[in-house]
Amino acid sequence: MRIDLHTHSTASDGTVPPARLVVDAVEAGLDVIGLTDHDTTAGWRPAIEALPPGLVLVPGAELSCYWALSNGWSISLHLLAYLFDPTEPAFAAERAMLRASRFTRAEEMVGMLVADGAPITWQGVLAIADGAPVGRPHVAQALVAAGVVEDVPTAFRSEWLGARYRVPKRDIEVLDALRLVRGAGGVSVLAHPKASKRGRVIDDEVFAELAAAGLNGLEIDHPDHDDAERTSLAGIAADLGLLTTGSSDFHGTNKTVRLGENTTRPEVYEELVSLATGASPVTARDQWPLRRR
Repeated sequence: MRIDLHTHSTASDGTVPPARLVVDAVEAGLDVIGLTDHDTTAGWRPAIEALPPGLVLVPGAELSCYWALSNGWSISLHLLAYLFDPTEPAFAAERAMLRASRFTRAEEMVGMLVADGAPITWQGVLAIADGAPVGRPHVAQALVAAGVVEDVPTAFRSEWLGARYRVPKRDIEVLDALRLVRGAGGVSVLAHPKASKRGRVIDDEVFAELAAAGLNGLEIDHPDHDDAERTSLAGIAADLGLLTTGSSDFHGTNKTVRLGENTTRPEVYEELVSLATGASPVTARDQWPLRRR
């Protein structure tokens, strides 16, 4: 089995619609795909309705989180939540607040850019998003379309959306996020936890606190992890009894990563599924609304 548990669609910041993503997954030789759009489950239904025979969909979401430091600063974290009940009220309300924060954040960034002379508009960014929750990638695409930068990665550099025009967004304290995922019957995996090229990462001692709070696994095989980071994470996972996953973090043309570039072992996938009580993996035989376990 070839299993990729971390992908994004146009329901958040990917460029491939959910219904097309599941078709592309089959063409990429995958047997199982996890749909983990940022802070939303909006892509679940169209993906389920278009699910080809032979492909299993693991519905999930990637949550925007942070770890608070003693000096008042914080470190950004992403938590992959799988197989949770999307209707559980507390978790649903928190995801809605995260999405609203992304919207207002993007609008503020566009205002800052326009004030400095960038030839983009908020309406243009909304058109690029095309109904999806607006985020930084859509602002980046607007900058590319206007000829301000040559490509999306350039738009995320420090002189643009990476720092100068970056507006902080509302995130969930990671211990609260773990509690919410558990309360909705889901399982959790910390996404790309040692991707130092993205910025500061948590100290190794923090992983034990997260495991004690209910974290189920670590995403080890990821495009942003080098060999040393993967080896370090494997040792941490072994010491703490955490599951280890591998995924592509596919975003379509927003990144050069391919579907299935990294994969998860079948026995790990089966254990993750066995731990979930909120929802079940979906096949082409299933229909919306999502059946619960």
